Amino acid sequence: MRYKLPVSVLVVIYTPALDVLLLERADFPGYWQSVTGSQDEDENLHQIAVREVGEETGLDANLYALTDWQVQNVYEIYPKWKHRYPPGTTHNTEHVFGLALPGVLPVQLSPREHLSHIWLPWREAAEKVFSPSNRAAILQLPERVNHA
Repeated sequence: MRYKLPVSVLVVIYTPALDVLLLERADFPGYWQSVTGSQDEDENLHQIAVREVGEETGLDANLYALTDWQVQNVYEIYPKWKHRYPPGTTHNTEHVFGLALPGVLPVQLSPREHLSHIWLPWREAAEKVFSPSNRAAILQLPERVNHA
């Protein structure tokens, strides 16, 4: 088994109306999140974000405004997923990105990763996600968009 690197991205995908795309995890039904994913060897953060958006939604992030928010969250890896990381690894560093779309677009989910998707207004999306860092990122959205 190949272990995951403890570096990941969180990509908040949103529209001008601040509707946010959420994905329901296949390995954790009922738990919703933005696009997330771990670094592969020799990838920079932007490359991770583009790859994960493509894998999880079928969207090409290179066609839209993908912005590194310069926010890092260090959190303890959930016990349920610790086996995916090298022995002794307890924390992950997550880098937050935003992906501005022109409107609600159709997505193509990876069935092994996600069961369903939903577009929600940003406040509702923030309430629905299970991850505190995902919630915090979505709650920053209006300020980030208004200052862009």
